[in-house]
Amino acid sequence: MKIDGKDYRTIWFENNIVKIIDQTKLPHQFIIKDLKTVKDAINAIKVMEVRGAPLIGATAAYGLVLSILENNDQSFLKKSAEDLIKSRPTAINLKWAIDRMLKKLKGVNSDKILDIAINEAKEICDEDIKFCESIGLNGLKVIEDIYNKKKDTVNILTHCNAGWLATINWGTATSPIYHAHKNGIPVHVWADETRPRNQGANLTSFELNEEGIKNTIIADNTGGILMQRGQVDMCIVGTDRTLSNGDVCNKVGTYLKALAAHDNKIPFYVALSSSTIDWDIKDFKDIPIEERNSEELSHVEGLDENNKIKKVLIYPNKSKAMNLAFDITPAKYITGLITEKGICDASKEGLAKLFK
Repeated sequence: MKIDGKDYRTIWFENNIVKIIDQTKLPHQFIIKDLKTVKDAINAIKVMEVRGAPLIGATAAYGLVLSILENNDQSFLKKSAEDLIKSRPTAINLKWAIDRMLKKLKGVNSDKILDIAINEAKEICDEDIKFCESIGLNGLKVIEDIYNKKKDTVNILTHCNAGWLATINWGTATSPIYHAHKNGIPVHVWADETRPRNQGANLTSFELNEEGIKNTIIADNTGGILMQRGQVDMCIVGTDRTLSNGDVCNKVGTYLKALAAHDNKIPFYVALSSSTIDWDIKDFKDIPIEERNSEELSHVEGLDENNKIKKVLIYPNKSKAMNLAFDITPAKYITGLITEKGICDASKEGLAKLFK
């Protein structure tokens, strides 16, 4: 996808350095950052210079490449893997990518391990791009059906950022939107601001602007009244972990949007690649829900009068805040899961039809 008319991926490997787009600086500054050590990769995941389940997984994979470059030793590689998994607990792609890399590298001679690690990390990225493109083509059919009935702009509401910035390219929730736009279907996106880190405002709107797609940023609590007014045709969100029964763990606030959509009989879709499915956990109560620093709530960042990014306090000094990063949307409120293999019901039976 494009930034200032130039095509980018969110992560790539060049001259033994991992290159990322520092998403903490968007949309005000576009900075390509170098990751040179495994600690750099861990920090990039922790502070959300990279974020989004698929991109976190890719960064973890390249983190192991950096680990090998730093110290080609199996015990160091194992410790690096453990530290990477701890960096963010909720997104299942992180552990999935680490497990996949370790399985590939098990028993490999030290003189060959680097090349194999680089190739596997690249394969994880290339595969994600293919999956996200397929998700877009599958989800395009839903948008086409709405447009063929409506014969007017399709209004789509999304939450957080499940765009190309959250993956390697295309995105999950945005991929059907991009494909619809490329196919000449008029679309307009309601982009939830998504407090506290404002990924919808800072990232989703930013990337839609770069692709020339009409969008409007709204406060997180505005979606309900827009649905009541008939100004939302469908909702589509991403996911950080989807259970085999169809329950979805995504950015906090997703559950409330699903409830509003259900009440207003508006289709609510979740877009995901198969790497985001957790086949082991059976009860959503067992999903580790990340609680982040309360400063993300109590402070906001923006450009000051000197065009520099500045952080300011917006809460009373004595006030406490809780910052849960994710919530659970039960399968019964989900119209369908859009995957690289097709669209299915959010259920054990639905997923079983697509994935053996």
